[in-house]
Amino acid sequence: MEKRENIERIIKKLEDEDELVRTQVMELLEEIGEAAVDPLIDALSHPNKLVRRGAARVLGNMKNPRAIKPLIKALSDDNKWVRREASTALSKMGEKAFKPLLKALKDDDWKVRGAAAWAIGNLKDERAVDSLIELLDDKSGFVRSGAAWALQNIGGEKVEAAMKRLKSEGSGFARRIASDYLEKK
Repeated sequence: MEKRENIERIIKKLEDEDELVRTQVMELLEEIGEAAVDPLIDALSHPNKLVRRGAARVLGNMKNPRAIKPLIKALSDDNKWVRREASTALSKMGEKAFKPLLKALKDDDWKVRGAAAWAIGNLKDERAVDSLIELLDDKSGFVRSGAAWALQNIGGEKVEAAMKRLKSEGSGFARRIASDYLEKK
């Protein structure tokens, strides 16, 4: 029990305003390894956003599959930087995170759908293409942009057809992604 308490004290240092201190703490937590996974998962619900963000980053670098579900839950965090870090962490998990991320594309929360799309874009898995194409019609601009960006990273014939439609019917950032994608073809 004493070891966990020590790890929790280290995790609390992620609150420090000094970025160098936070970076050193994250490196130390990675070195601790397996023993830090459960306390880091718990830290994803810490009141301080810096702690949640740091915990997500370390969990992503550790690539422990136990963190996948808690990181998916963190995609709905109120802080966009925590959501972004959780998305990045999930994209580092590879194949183990694919199915939970694919499921998250259908979540009721637009923040979760959008962040899942961005993470899947990093995984570049063609199995997500149809689900991502569906998201091009989402009510949320963040979700549409994430889906367009992910499709651009994945590529393929279905993606090209979707990008042509998006270029003529889309709006904002998603339309720009489609235009850029088609110009590179």
